[in-house]
Amino acid sequence: MTGDQRNVDGSRRGAMGAALAVLNRLASTAVLDRLKLRKPLERTVYQATKAGFTAAGAASRTFVVARQSAPQRPRPAGDDGLFDLTPTDEQAMIRDTVAEFAAERLRPVAAEADARCAAPDEVLATVADMGVALVGIPEALGGVGDERSAVTNVLVAEAMAHGDMGLAVACLAPAAVSTALVLWGDEQQQATYLPAFLGSNVPAAALVIQEPRALFDPFSLQTKAYRTTDGFVLDGVKSMVPRATQAELFIVAADVDGRGPALFIVESGTSGVSVESEPAMGLRAAGLGRLRLDQVKVPAGALLGGADAYVECVRLARIGWCALAVGTAQAVLDYVIPYVNDRVAFGEPISHRQGVAFKVADIGIELEGMRLLTYRAAARAERGKSFAREAALARRLCAEKGMLIGNDGVQLLGGHGFVKEHPVERWYRDLRAVGLVEGIVLV
Repeated sequence: MTGDQRNVDGSRRGAMGAALAVLNRLASTAVLDRLKLRKPLERTVYQATKAGFTAAGAASRTFVVARQSAPQRPRPAGDDGLFDLTPTDEQAMIRDTVAEFAAERLRPVAAEADARCAAPDEVLATVADMGVALVGIPEALGGVGDERSAVTNVLVAEAMAHGDMGLAVACLAPAAVSTALVLWGDEQQQATYLPAFLGSNVPAAALVIQEPRALFDPFSLQTKAYRTTDGFVLDGVKSMVPRATQAELFIVAADVDGRGPALFIVESGTSGVSVESEPAMGLRAAGLGRLRLDQVKVPAGALLGGADAYVECVRLARIGWCALAVGTAQAVLDYVIPYVNDRVAFGEPISHRQGVAFKVADIGIELEGMRLLTYRAAARAERGKSFAREAALARRLCAEKGMLIGNDGVQLLGGHGFVKEHPVERWYRDLRAVGLVEGIVLV
C-alpha cells in the first residue's frame, strides 16, 4: 500500500467519522422534535452511516496487503482511568445503524429462517456489504480499526440479536474467524486467509469448539490433534457449527498431546472433512450442523496462536454470547411491555396486576445487570487488561437470567407465548443456548 493510498483511505474514514459525529449531535437536539424532523434525520443518519461502512470497506478492499513481514495486531484501546461504559459517538452510530438493520431486515424474516433452518442469502450479503466486521481488522491489513474493538463488537452483536439471535449468529460467524486471525494469526496465516474477508464475497466460516456430549467442557476436548513429522492429524467430531453445509473455512479446537487445547485452521476441502445438518432446539436460523474430522492432515502452519490463545478465545467468545443474550432479552422486554398494557382481562389491562407488573420489572432489572457486566468485561478486554473474572461473572449471569427472562416472556403472554404467532417462544429457545454453547462468536 503506497503512502498516497493510505492518505486517501484515511481521509475517507476520517470524513465518515466526522460526519457521523455531527449527525449524532444534531440528532440529540430538542428542536428536531418540535419541528417534527427527527424521523427524517434518523433515516438520513442510517443511510449515511450504512453508505459510510460500505465505502470504507470498498476502499479497504481495493488495497489489500497480500504479504507482510510481520503479523499485524490491533493496539489496546486508550485508558483514561475512568470507569465509563458510555459508547462513543461512533460506537453509538454503529449500534443504531445495526439496530435499524436488524429491525428492518432480520426481524421480518426470522420466523421463516427458523422454519427453514437457514439464513436468507440476501441478508448475509447485506451484512457483508455493510462492512461492520472491518472494524476489528487493522488498517494495515485492509480493515478500518487500529484499536481493539471488543466493545464495538459487543454493541453490534447486541443490536443484531435484538432482531433475531439465530440470524445474528449466522451473520457474525465469519467475523469470529477474521477476528481470531487478527488476534492470533502469524504473517503467513493473515496473508493467506484475511484478504477473503475484506471483499464483498465473504466466505462462510466458523469458529468451532463445541462437541456433541453432555456436560461439555471446552478445556477437556475429545477432538485430538496428533503431531506428525510435517504437521498434525485431527480426529474428532464437532457440533453446533453455524452454516456448516456452506462453510469454506473452520478454526477448530483440538487437544494436542503435551500442550492442551489449541486452535487449528482447517479448510473445508481438506481430505477427511465432512459436514452434516444438525438442527437444534434453538438458533435454527444459523443453519447448525456437525463437523467430522477423520484423520484430517494439516500442516504445522495451521496451528493458530501461542499457548494462551485458546483460553483467551474461549473467554472472548463467552462475552460475545453474553452480548447476544442481552440483545435477545431486550427484545423480550420490548415485546411484553406493550402486550401486557394492551391485553385486557376482567375489565382492565393485565399490567395492572401486581404479579404481572413485578415480573416485567424483574426482567428490566436483570437485563441491566447483564448489560453492565457484559460491557465491563468487553471494556477490560479492549484495553488489554485481565478480564477473566469479568467474563466469568457475565457468563454466569447472562446464562441464568437470560433463560429466566425467556421463560418469563412466554409466561407473561400466557397461551400466546406457546404459539409461533408470537416470537417470544423462539427467543426463549434461543436464550437457552447461551449457557451451553462455546465458540462461534468472538469479540
